[in-house]
Amino acid sequence: MNIQNLKLTALINGFSLLKIPLLAFVSPQVVELGENRSEVKIRLNYRTKNHLRVMYFGALAMGAELSIALMAVDQIQKKKKRIDFLFKDFEAKFLKRAEGTVHFICLEADQVKALIDEAAETSERLERKFTGHATVPEVSEDPVMTYTLTLSVRNRSK
Repeated sequence: MNIQNLKLTALINGFSLLKIPLLAFVSPQVVELGENRSEVKIRLNYRTKNHLRVMYFGALAMGAELSIALMAVDQIQKKKKRIDFLFKDFEAKFLKRAEGTVHFICLEADQVKALIDEAAETSERLERKFTGHATVPEVSEDPVMTYTLTLSVRNRSK
């Protein structure tokens, strides 16, 4: 993990501790935030596993959301405008048991950037669907989950 990813992880955990304590509770880590992709991981531990010793649905949902939100936050900070965002809906397909540290990967960073660029130029609410997948690399590179979230953004700058 490089220093930039450590800083992003600290930022996410610090912000979530104040504003989204449940997210801080699962302690997500930024693996990569690049021009083309975002990758976040959540460790399987007593906070994130269910009674069957696999990752709990709620932790999987948080990782999926964060893999897309991280890109939006990064682009909004670069714009230096007050652009608010939230997720309008969530669709997931669970393909296998998540029996280890789960990596949530979104390969649509360019599309998130385009949405934020468009939002910076208008005051209308804009929405787009983004997809990603989750893997447990210590077990297999095969996806354990695929997901689609609708990101809704609005420029609140005056």
